Amino acid sequence: MGVARVAILGGTFDPIHLGHLAAAQGVLHLTGVERVIFMPNRQPPHKAGQAVTPALHRIAMVRLAIAGNPAFALSDLELRREGPSYTIETVRALQAQRPDWQASYIIGMDSLLQIRTWREWETLLQMADWLVVNRPGYDSALGRQLLADLGPRLSARVRLLEIPGVAVSATHLRQLAAGGYPLRYLVPDAVAEYIETHRLYTGQDIV
Repeated sequence: MGVARVAILGGTFDPIHLGHLAAAQGVLHLTGVERVIFMPNRQPPHKAGQAVTPALHRIAMVRLAIAGNPAFALSDLELRREGPSYTIETVRALQAQRPDWQASYIIGMDSLLQIRTWREWETLLQMADWLVVNRPGYDSALGRQLLADLGPRLSARVRLLEIPGVAVSATHLRQLAAGGYPLRYLVPDAVAEYIETHRLYTGQDIV
């Protein structure tokens, strides 16, 4: 059996939205990756102290959002691991557990600009291939400058991608939902229905 080219898209997905899906589809189109694996995290290290919607809801929304696209899949690897979801641990685990995968990792431009705050970031950049997608409000020139500053040893496996996207963020969506604003056309219909049914982000969530 051959090696599968996959890309890992990690995140809190609180909630998953059309921007995430557009980024994943763009990666498939531009890179030759065969599948995008959506990987919800358990406890985002950069959001310590912030309330995060229970994993059962976040994974359910991801499952609904990617249904119908055979090139999209779901992994609960980080949800099964206790403590903060450090990317370096995920990369090492996948390299050990899935030798049949040639895995790249999708991150947003905002994450690239913060990469030097990540655990073992220099090792991380050299262990895997990184696909950086543009994010609304972040100038790609800043990413190019950062890579130039890091030099070829650290930036050789980083690729910047310009992907048509949806200018939306999960933080803004949670704020809209809390105010009663409909999320239809900002998230997949099934996700909008799930959020409404379970009253997520209203302060009176139904588990």
